[in-house]
Amino acid sequence: MKTHILFVEDDVSLRKSYAYILEKEGFVVSWAHSGEEAVELARRIQPHLLLLDLVLPGIDGFEVCRRLENDPRLEGMYIIMLTGKSMEEEIIHGLELYADDYITKPIEPPLLLARIRAVLRRTLKSCAQKKDKITWNDHLCIDIDARELYLRERLVPLNRTEFDLMVLLARNPNRVFSREQILNHIRSDDFDITDRVVDSQVSRLRGKLGDLGSRIVTVRGVGYKFRPPENPVSSGDTS
Repeated sequence: MKTHILFVEDDVSLRKSYAYILEKEGFVVSWAHSGEEAVELARRIQPHLLLLDLVLPGIDGFEVCRRLENDPRLEGMYIIMLTGKSMEEEIIHGLELYADDYITKPIEPPLLLARIRAVLRRTLKSCAQKKDKITWNDHLCIDIDARELYLRERLVPLNRTEFDLMVLLARNPNRVFSREQILNHIRSDDFDITDRVVDSQVSRLRGKLGDLGSRIVTVRGVGYKFRPPENPVSSGDTS
């Protein structure tokens, strides 16, 4: 089945040129020119990937994400934010709203295609994983295959970045990861951003874990590690 991309861009010439390039590479492309149209079309066609400009007529790209993030039909949809903005605060905000990549315009077609394929490769790897769980008795259960985390049998909603970060730390208890290593794990491409992105994601993850959030320990001058409450009981393929 061909990958279906919903391309949201109000610049007609840019939309046509990028859509032509994507279709030539074998992607199925639908397009929308406003935020409201993007929300309606995403819910209707359920694309594999949303290529989303942030500055749009009507609601902006951030609001599009907010309206789509809890739709169970779009749980597997990946998002690449495409915008002319380059401020660090905007990048952090975008990543926290479930974006899987963030690239700034203008972008050369080969790089755009490479970034799209990188996100899709992560999707394929995720789909290929065998059942895998990491548990700490009644404290914490991470279902890798279902991409769900339970805290004392209560489902904790995590975005993609937070979940991937938690899995990295939980699979390697007491191992210290630098911010650069964490970025390399949760993002497959280089980002022109600072370590504040990692710090922001760690802070949000700690908040969602409640009293267990303190188990994600800051190692000053190095990075972060996870100190589990007890020895984990893991099942499935952890390769």
